[in-house]
Amino acid sequence: MEYIKSTRENLDCIFDIVQNTVNTIYPKYYPKEVVDFFCKHHSRDNIAKDIEKGNVGVLVVDNQIVGTGSHEDNHITRVYVLPEFQGKGYGSYIMQCLEDEISVKYHTVLLDASLPAVHMYEQRGYRTIKHEKYPVENGVVLVYEVMEKEL
Repeated sequence: MEYIKSTRENLDCIFDIVQNTVNTIYPKYYPKEVVDFFCKHHSRDNIAKDIEKGNVGVLVVDNQIVGTGSHEDNHITRVYVLPEFQGKGYGSYIMQCLEDEISVKYHTVLLDASLPAVHMYEQRGYRTIKHEKYPVENGVVLVYEVMEKEL
């Protein structure tokens, strides 16, 4: 298992991981409008911009990319593991790598937690510092937690 910086060549794979995970896991927690919002938010263009900034990594297990993570300054912005590889500690490993990278410049780390991930973040020592609401479409509102951890 190795977490490495992503290159532009990984774009399609990262996009597929994010879209697959959102479309498989999120409908269990959110209405269609929120699932669609996440799919648009994590577009191929947005992922490409993050790769260009050097903020994206991929988790490689047995020569296969199974997960991805990214951050902007001290804000973790994207952590996804393919559904068939979840529950094996890969998400926690990606989180540890991101936290280690962020800790070089910052003393705290922030993230916006989706409902499926809140429990993992709490287990890692994150605490909710505020609740946010974001209107999506058709009157549907995305509710999420802003969480913080001291490094």
